Amino acid sequence: MNQYDTLRHLADSWGLVAMGVVFLALCLWPFRPGGREHSDAAATMIFGDEDNG
Repeated sequence: MNQYDTLRHLADSWGLVAMGVVFLALCLWPFRPGGREHSDAAATMIFGDEDNG
């Protein structure tokens, strides 16, 4: 087996697993404990300099 086939096999198997794990971690990141405060702060950050008058 040459180097191309070895790297192709690695990318097809473990690369797919690694991308799946990263995808799941990024999808679940907003739902971690304590994440609501950070999400709310980020969502309202653009309104921080507004005057309420």
